[in-house]
Amino acid sequence: MHRLFKNRSKKTGLPPGALIHIGEKKLAKVKITAMEYSGTSCLEREIPDINECFPLKNDQMTTWINICGIHSIENIENIGKLANIHPLLLEDIMNTDHRPKMEDFEDYIFIVLKTLTFNEDDKRIDAEQISLILGQNYVISFQEKEGSIFTPVIGRIKNGKGRIKKMGADYLAYALLDAIVDGYFVVLEKMGEYIEDIEEELITTPSMETLRKIHNVKREILFLRKSIWPLREVINTMDKGELPLIRSSTYVYLRDVYDHTIHIIDTIETFRDMATGMLDIYLSSVSNKLNEVVKVLTIIATIFMPLTFIAGVYGMNFKYLPEAEWRWGYFAVLMAMGIIGTTMVVYFRKKRWI
Repeated sequence: MHRLFKNRSKKTGLPPGALIHIGEKKLAKVKITAMEYSGTSCLEREIPDINECFPLKNDQMTTWINICGIHSIENIENIGKLANIHPLLLEDIMNTDHRPKMEDFEDYIFIVLKTLTFNEDDKRIDAEQISLILGQNYVISFQEKEGSIFTPVIGRIKNGKGRIKKMGADYLAYALLDAIVDGYFVVLEKMGEYIEDIEEELITTPSMETLRKIHNVKREILFLRKSIWPLREVINTMDKGELPLIRSSTYVYLRDVYDHTIHIIDTIETFRDMATGMLDIYLSSVSNKLNEVVKVLTIIATIFMPLTFIAGVYGMNFKYLPEAEWRWGYFAVLMAMGIIGTTMVVYFRKKRWI
């Protein structure tokens, strides 16, 4: 549950805008890369100092600054000063417990969302917070660690494929959003395969381990829903056409991302229903198994009831018990008991009780 509710006690009593990193430190050293491109050129370089990646006011180029590692308070403060970012946004960047959201500050747009990956070993979903700042001709992205989520976008810029180099910073922000949302489909595909495996196990050999897996799936789906559900509101707000930094030509692409988001949310709801159904099936299977055991024991007890009665009667120590002195009495009683038991078994099988 620590992924759903991270510890914010370190911020207790601090003033608004105080920079405190909340979350796991996933990178030892901060890595900063800058990419400047236009329709005819592209320049990518790694920046040793955050002060070297500015100015951002080149109207002829689109600048993308990617910062991997958000635990350094000094770097975040310098970014805030150089790009004139509100202190509350800097606080949000360092707090990895935020739900997806979008805020418009006229000069720039601030977006927070999650990237997700499916851990095949632990069968769990790992999340990373991504923060984007969209300005007039620049995009600043903040990642907790290095990853390959933006590799396709970088390749398209370098190779000049598509319209990304001809469009502005708003289209770059869309491309980054689209890359993150596309990554959700990969997670959902692997989650679906995991659920199918559990369903197969549930039908064939349900056990306590199966129950543990079902509980794990329900927990991961809850985490998925918390990480993705608010994104619909973010994309919908950006698509309304009220943001001056987003041109009208980009709205059609944002609508496509919105459609993908709705599809992803519908799939998550389907998975949640399936997980609930699997839990019900498991409980029914356990109950049916218990009923079968009780049924077998009941049949055995029913068969032995008349036999026990006969044995009890002839076990009484009365002197004048009938057939007590008969030479073949023992064998006759055994034969009667065998006939009664066999008759009851045949009757039960005829009724399909066994």
